[in-house]
Amino acid sequence: MKSSRDMLIESLGRDLPAVRSIGNVDMMASAWLLASALYVVAIIHVMGPIRPNALAQLVSEPRFLVETVCGVLAIAVTSLIAFRAAVPGALNQKLVWLGTVLMVLWLANYVVGLASPALEPSMHGKREACLWETLVYALPPMLLGYLFIRRLYPLQPVKTAMSLSLAAGMLPALYMQIACMYVPEHILKFHILPGLMMPLIGALIVWVARSRAVDGSGSEAR
Repeated sequence: MKSSRDMLIESLGRDLPAVRSIGNVDMMASAWLLASALYVVAIIHVMGPIRPNALAQLVSEPRFLVETVCGVLAIAVTSLIAFRAAVPGALNQKLVWLGTVLMVLWLANYVVGLASPALEPSMHGKREACLWETLVYALPPMLLGYLFIRRLYPLQPVKTAMSLSLAAGMLPALYMQIACMYVPEHILKFHILPGLMMPLIGALIVWVARSRAVDGSGSEAR
């Protein structure tokens, strides 16, 4: 015989609305990353040619290949962190540490490159507006990611937005190492720095959107 407590729980459960499944969040992150990477590569090629012999250098210069692979892995793990952060209980600290270590290792390559670059510094492939290209090309992936994440349940939306924006900003920053001139100082100032600015831009967008939503709710209540 069921206790009154069990009967109460069953009765409350019958009155609850059905909750939709959020699906596989890792697959969602992978789909976003693939779509965003294809977009970034395509738009950069449409807006101008990539650096001559850049793809061949990935094969002939091991340090340049390692540098690039570090960037790919760092962005992939950061993307996963962003999407898992939007699902309560889905993100663990080990993944956060892994993403942080990969990102630091990747960016450290360019700091080390100031003294010992992976490639011979050259002006070949210079793009006059690469700083603005990095910022502008990161915006569509960032906004697309927000549409994905809004379907989830982020408890800390600003922090989640910052992780997503970092991944979005680093996609064009990484490909600019192939599309634009290879000079570590230039890379840090005009490719990496704009990518690192995207988390601040993303946090500001989400903060403004949430403030307006709260103000709108307050106005309706009044």
